[in-house]
Amino acid sequence: MEKIIKAAPISKMVSVILKHAVESRASDVHIEPTTGETRVRYRVDGLLQTSLSLPKYVHPAIISRIKVMANLKIDETRVPQDGRIRLNINNKDIDFRVSTLPLYSQEKVVMRILDTSKGVSTWEDLGYEGKNLELMYENILKPHGMFLVTGPTGSGKSTTLYAALNLLNKEEVNIITLEDPVEYYLTGVNQSQVRPEVKFTFASGLRSILRQDPDIIMVGEIRDAETAELAIHASLTGHFVLSTLHTNDAFGAIPRLIDMKIEPFLLASTLNVIIAQRLVRTICSECKESMPMPKTLIAQVKEIFDSIPKISLPKDISEENLATIYHGKGCAHCDNTGYKGRTAIEEVLSINEEIKNIIYSGSGLGKVKEIFIKQGMLTLKQDGIIKALEGRTTVEEILTATKE
Repeated sequence: MEKIIKAAPISKMVSVILKHAVESRASDVHIEPTTGETRVRYRVDGLLQTSLSLPKYVHPAIISRIKVMANLKIDETRVPQDGRIRLNINNKDIDFRVSTLPLYSQEKVVMRILDTSKGVSTWEDLGYEGKNLELMYENILKPHGMFLVTGPTGSGKSTTLYAALNLLNKEEVNIITLEDPVEYYLTGVNQSQVRPEVKFTFASGLRSILRQDPDIIMVGEIRDAETAELAIHASLTGHFVLSTLHTNDAFGAIPRLIDMKIEPFLLASTLNVIIAQRLVRTICSECKESMPMPKTLIAQVKEIFDSIPKISLPKDISEENLATIYHGKGCAHCDNTGYKGRTAIEEVLSINEEIKNIIYSGSGLGKVKEIFIKQGMLTLKQDGIIKALEGRTTVEEILTATKE
């Protein structure tokens, strides 16, 4: 492919790169200048990998071509720009979210790939099941309150919220979203994109939304105290509010909101559920094989396994499973990585009366996790180890994803 691209005109070169990225299941394309060449990298299943290298002299022309396609200013190289490209590739409508960044010498472009023809994933598609899935459905049916998803960038928070909106999207309700940016377009949902450069922020947008007779509000992210306060106020006044927060686990969301000057009694009155999740790579089904548990992992895996409430263990998983783990040896189907696709590991903290009382008191928040575990719920690490023992992912993936 590299030879074909190098011999092609610039417009064809860019088209081939974008088509190849989609066919490679990439979520992002990076086109960056390096010493002596232009490097093209794809992010596949969460990891960046170099796809091809091009002569350095084509770099300005490639960037200009992408800018033209995304309706950006070609001659503006001093400041970052954002745009969108929509293409039909292999009979699928694909959106490319384009971001340019001026570097020391030339510009870099990153494109997020969104396959709009696939439709919105369900929670089941993401990997939710059992008690966690039950709690998700239970909490999405509540008429008001807050539905929070936490996790780092790239952990699938937006996908989980879109799945929730898809369930809530009915003719008799007015759903309004504030996003940065809008990733998927949902028919019947009023989606708005924040524009901080014209002072249309999450906070100012939320104020306007409350005058739009909403039933359900989705705020892409709670980034500051003002947005947090407005979101809490909205859920207190009879609205169902969905949003995301950057915390390491579900339990960290409560002190984080208190740090944002939200009174504990307000949190106790409004929080319905806090979900923490990570995405981990799944083992390639074509080259999956079992092997004895390495001695270096036995103690660590056993410690996590022993902490899992017995009522939360699937019937087909017991201590006997600790003798074996699974991995992919690598094949053409998975590009010799041993992995293909991703699934979620999660913890779902449903705010019941006992937890509400602890939050209301504003003290002893450390007890929330104790109660959570006593009730038989699974932490991220525990949910992950179960999925590794079932052969869906590897122990290494879980330990990496849940590293604190």
